[in-house]
Amino acid sequence: MWMRGGTSKGGYFLRDDLPGDVAVRDAFLLRAMGSPDPLQIDGMGGAHPLTSKVAVVSKSERPGIDVDYLFLQVFVDQALVSDQQNCGNILAGVGPFAIERGLVTATAGETRVSIFMVNTGQVAVATVQTPNGAVSYLGDARIDGVPGTAAPVPLEFRDTAGSSCGALLPTGNVCDRVNGVAVTLIDNGMPCVVMKASDLGASGYESCDELDSALDLKARIEAIRLAVGERMNLGDVSRMSVPKMMLVAPPRKGGAVTVRSFIPQRAHASIGVLGAVSVATACLLQGSPAAEVAIIAGGRRKTLSVEHASGETTCVMQLDAGGAVTSAAMLRTARKLMDGRIFA
Repeated sequence: MWMRGGTSKGGYFLRDDLPGDVAVRDAFLLRAMGSPDPLQIDGMGGAHPLTSKVAVVSKSERPGIDVDYLFLQVFVDQALVSDQQNCGNILAGVGPFAIERGLVTATAGETRVSIFMVNTGQVAVATVQTPNGAVSYLGDARIDGVPGTAAPVPLEFRDTAGSSCGALLPTGNVCDRVNGVAVTLIDNGMPCVVMKASDLGASGYESCDELDSALDLKARIEAIRLAVGERMNLGDVSRMSVPKMMLVAPPRKGGAVTVRSFIPQRAHASIGVLGAVSVATACLLQGSPAAEVAIIAGGRRKTLSVEHASGETTCVMQLDAGGAVTSAAMLRTARKLMDGRIFA
């Protein structure tokens, strides 16, 4: 099934329909997407990392969990399939897909689907609109980066700190200095490097095209990314899609912070769901580069609007008495695009 999940798009497969051997599976997915080729002309991929993604879903045997979800990033111009990150946008389609494929029985009105994220070992709960016991993709929910409206798919995340790096702050520091730039190395669902755009000679308000054509800026960002792999307990990241690189600046449209995201070498048209959670968390850490530019209201429940190149993404963060983030919730939407057979 081909679906749009959040601001991403890709193929959703039942685990048992794919080859069990990882090498054979990956070769099939590369062929299915048309990689490696910048245009992915001989496959279903859309010539961009955001449209070259895969969800592998199966009935879960874990107590209290409905389905297991493995995310795979199929590189566009490299013969590479990576399981080294999660994807919160593709996650938005997992609940509807699981119901469509009979892995979860729908209930009247709405159906909560608990999802184990295999990549990181964390759990998310998606609430899917199921009037009359069937998935509905029609609704009035709107998210920036996607035209039109659709049925809402709220996602709730818990215990995401250190999902890939072993700790929220893998170096133990709120702020590190890498290649002369102050950065926060953070993982609250997505390994990210958060730094002020101004420290790299950027404004933080550039368009994606402007960022992608700024070769000197991209070279500096990539050098920092390669330098932090070991510090973030990720090892050699030269052939990995993490960490994501986040340039932050003061908000301009009433939000909490402005972000320009790289995934990891190309500018993101918006921002990934779990990337937004990690950036929002960095904004709450006193002494971080993000906290220096963010505008944050008081209280233990905080609604942070993360402004990005195509609009904003809202994170609702719950804090404990010590100021640590205990849960994060986001609104996404999804839509079924095609259900059929793929030849690869």
